[in-house]
Amino acid sequence: MHEAVAHIHKNADLLRQQATESDEIGKLTDDAVRVLKESGGIRLLQAKDNGGYEENPTVFFEWVRAVAQYSPSAGWIAGVVGVHPWEIALMDPKLQEEIYGTDPDTWTASPYAPIGRAKPVEGGFLFTTDVPYSTGTDFCEWAILGGIVTDDDGNISAPPDIRHFVFPRSDYEIVEDSWNVMGLSGTGSKNVRMKDQFIPDYRVVEAPKMIEGVYYAERRQGQALYGMSFGCTFATAISSATLGIARGALDAYREYMQKRISAAGVVAKVDPFQQAALAEAEADWTSAVVLLDHRSEQFYAQAQRGEPATTGQRLEFRRDQVRAVQRVLESVDKVYSLAGSASVWTDKPLERYWRDLRAGGSHICNIYDTAYTSWANYEFSTGGPINTMH
Repeated sequence: MHEAVAHIHKNADLLRQQATESDEIGKLTDDAVRVLKESGGIRLLQAKDNGGYEENPTVFFEWVRAVAQYSPSAGWIAGVVGVHPWEIALMDPKLQEEIYGTDPDTWTASPYAPIGRAKPVEGGFLFTTDVPYSTGTDFCEWAILGGIVTDDDGNISAPPDIRHFVFPRSDYEIVEDSWNVMGLSGTGSKNVRMKDQFIPDYRVVEAPKMIEGVYYAERRQGQALYGMSFGCTFATAISSATLGIARGALDAYREYMQKRISAAGVVAKVDPFQQAALAEAEADWTSAVVLLDHRSEQFYAQAQRGEPATTGQRLEFRRDQVRAVQRVLESVDKVYSLAGSASVWTDKPLERYWRDLRAGGSHICNIYDTAYTSWANYEFSTGGPINTMH
């Protein structure tokens, strides 16, 4: 077990204790942040020359699951903030030095949704945005924000020129009281905004080039971690946090079953219906973890051989990744439906885990619609089948 993962398990009780307070204040507690930083997990995908581990990605995913198991909001931040060093390693070296030069533990927020608008000016752009879902932003010194380049009149080209823009904390405002949600309250995923903020060219990357591995060929050739698919790596980080929350939910339910006796006198731990539901949920969870880790290992091995993931492989992975998560969500719902009225009390962990799990399940990386149709459209357009990862 990697030391980063071991550190999380060692501090499980503290993370559990801090989870409720994090929800109440709408961001992680200082103690929870300290545990994450001391573990070194945010640096697992960070390049060695930036002070990171540059580790096999399955280690990072295991770390994310462990954090989310004990504190869902902390786990969500672990997945989102923890994947950013991977992309930063492919950005301009000058920017990498700005971010990590004085502190390799610097955190960077997002989001990538191309809501911002960037008007070209000499040496860079003027950027304007007001974007939600900046996870963990209170503890981040930089933010990667999605946006679209416009002309001088604000018009967007077809297809749109989508890019990622990287700003220091001094350049944007965090909008307080902009994160009021039913679950994952402790992530503090608030809005960030700015108007006509100048950003130099070297702090900007083109999204299609990042997705297609162009920056890898230019800046990290031969470093296998950065030859992997950005889209699949990011999606797996999100799914790992979701599965970690599900792990915590099932742990809480198992503990609950040990003591529960219904008003009708049914002892939960020997009730065949609850036993069967728990068995299904545990099997679905294990299958999801095995699938995602196995596929990630396959991508990593390909990258080590210098073989980038094909479009078909990426779409097939997203199809299977989404379905694996959906099965877990459905089976946890089934288990919780048998928990009785005690499961709705806010002073019991069952209720919080379910809310957090369902909030995480709403992320676009866990939604099946586009993943399924994108795979099917590609399959039929190429004459399929494209089962190339078996």
